[in-house]
Amino acid sequence: MPLLVMKFGGTSVADLERIRNAAAKVKAEVERGYDVIVIVSAMSGKTNELVGWVNETSPLYDAREYDAVVSSGENVTAGLMALTLQEMDVPARSWQGWQVPIQTTSAHGAARFVDIPRANLDAKFAEGFKVAVIAGFQGVSPEGRITTLGRGGSDTTAVAFAAAFEAERCDIYTDVDGIYTTDPRITSKARKLEKISFEEMLELASLGAKVLQTRSVELAMRYKVRLRVLSSFDDTDETSGTLVCDEDEIMESKVVSGVAYSREEAKLTLVTVEDRPGIAAAIFGPLSEAGVNVDMIVQNISEKNYQGSDKPVTDMTFSCPVDQVGRARKALEAARDAGSIGYEKLEIDTDAAKVSVVGIGMRSHAGVAARMFSALAAEGVNIKVIATSEIKISVLIDRKYMELAVQALHDAFGLDKTG
Repeated sequence: MPLLVMKFGGTSVADLERIRNAAAKVKAEVERGYDVIVIVSAMSGKTNELVGWVNETSPLYDAREYDAVVSSGENVTAGLMALTLQEMDVPARSWQGWQVPIQTTSAHGAARFVDIPRANLDAKFAEGFKVAVIAGFQGVSPEGRITTLGRGGSDTTAVAFAAAFEAERCDIYTDVDGIYTTDPRITSKARKLEKISFEEMLELASLGAKVLQTRSVELAMRYKVRLRVLSSFDDTDETSGTLVCDEDEIMESKVVSGVAYSREEAKLTLVTVEDRPGIAAAIFGPLSEAGVNVDMIVQNISEKNYQGSDKPVTDMTFSCPVDQVGRARKALEAARDAGSIGYEKLEIDTDAAKVSVVGIGMRSHAGVAARMFSALAAEGVNIKVIATSEIKISVLIDRKYMELAVQALHDAFGLDKTG
């Protein structure tokens, strides 16, 4: 019997009516001949409520008890979904993570998958059950304690089950009807994509697109799990949504497939740093240890070199999320006080945004950077930092120009057109 994995996010199971709506979609797939593994999130807002209760009870909480409390939201949804399916005459049973068992590491709050044994679920399908409803976002440690998987845990759970059970596809139901060329809230010309490659989706997710979490896309790409993103609030069929798949399944790709953005970025520059072997490691090592997510990096020749400095010096610029600036400053000041680095001053600009174009077609087409920079120049948008990869070009700009830049690039690369 072919198997399908269906994942429903918090907004899709926010109340009993929406759970019934989701269950109806599951029943439709059963009637098409599938056995189905359903992965559910907690009802919308429930996880935040549980986290708030933990923090109010014990600000310096035991991470093992945190996981015990926070994982309960998914357990409630799984039970309600199974009951709803049973009322629809669909043979279904709910499973908590430890019952499968979903084996993870012991890193409470940020556990990683180790293994998903198939025996228990395969036995139930053999008995005639058509649907296994799994509480997402959770597993069990080698010590037998409940663990949670951190941000994007339910999406990652769905992909992991699709890989373990060799599912035909993994459908991610959310509150949008697919993946768009850019955020439709910024430009009405944004177009829903029929297909997008794993690599493009991974870049878009890491650059700020919120539809899928980076971890789930990484896992899907590694195990070649075909993902479909679609809305739980629309009527759907086999052609609905956007398919995230291997590049080989896409006949012909546009040069650029999408424009992504990240609004809350900061630019930090260490002015007059000694230019010597190992200086980059001395700077970015402490930042990594402090949990600062460094993104774009540019090293410049310092003005001091042109003024007859005794030793070669450089300026080092990098970007990070705005909410990590304080952590970055503290780490750099500590490194300077310890004598591992020296710098004249730290310049911080917290009014930046990152805009990126992504496309696997960039591998075989020249002139993408020139077209991007020309489009931004025509709108009077100044570029502060540039970073590139094989299928991506990102620029850091003033935040007030972010929406203008997204619209200009969307038009420049003709993303509103299907041809």
